[in-house]
Amino acid sequence: MFVAQVADFMGMNVKNDTPLRLAVFDCDGTLVDSQSSIIHAMHAACDHHGLARPTENEVRRVVGLPLEVAIARVLGGVSESLAHEIGATYKSAFSDLREKGGVSDPLFPGVDDVLDRLDAHDWLMGIATGKSMKGLTSTLEQHGLMDRFVTHQTADNAHGKPHPDMMLKALDATGVQAEFSVMIGDTTFDVEMAKNAGVKVIGVTWGYHEADELMDAGAFRVVDTAQDLTQALLALMETAQ
Repeated sequence: MFVAQVADFMGMNVKNDTPLRLAVFDCDGTLVDSQSSIIHAMHAACDHHGLARPTENEVRRVVGLPLEVAIARVLGGVSESLAHEIGATYKSAFSDLREKGGVSDPLFPGVDDVLDRLDAHDWLMGIATGKSMKGLTSTLEQHGLMDRFVTHQTADNAHGKPHPDMMLKALDATGVQAEFSVMIGDTTFDVEMAKNAGVKVIGVTWGYHEADELMDAGAFRVVDTAQDLTQALLALMETAQ
């Protein structure tokens, strides 16, 4: 935590005088597999409003966007007012599911190892997610990860992806320069957000968008496993001296 505290002051790693490194992670589809809960809440909201349920894949395709934007896209352009109503119902359905212990957000295999390796190399780590702060806190606390991340950027306090706002705020909060930062995400929305902020992106294939889509959107690299992610992150920052 001490390293994080000095980030705003000098942007240097006090242990070895190298620039601080920042890895910003998406949450849903990157750290945790939350599709089951998201699909449940979306279907419940559609049922409540008498709308046809989108397919599971259609719901996965919009994970990461601001909720009302995602709703409008997945339901074929419903009005702004209706999207707002459906969004409120979605949040209620999700909260009900959480209260009943039905929210399942398992960590993807190897995620803990990635975080441990980055921490051992004195990286700062952050989150940029379309989740609300309430939802993010619940997910991170479930896995004992709340304190692993020094900045938590959510849809509550920033413009949603692919706007660069969350990434820019993460850089500002930590004092790390864009050239020494990297975004890790599973969707083209993550890639576009980071690119718009001038930050490199590593895409992961275990989430909700396809590898070729991530590359076409401008990912610096796409990886298939947590071990590959760790190696890619450490190698990337070795070249940014």
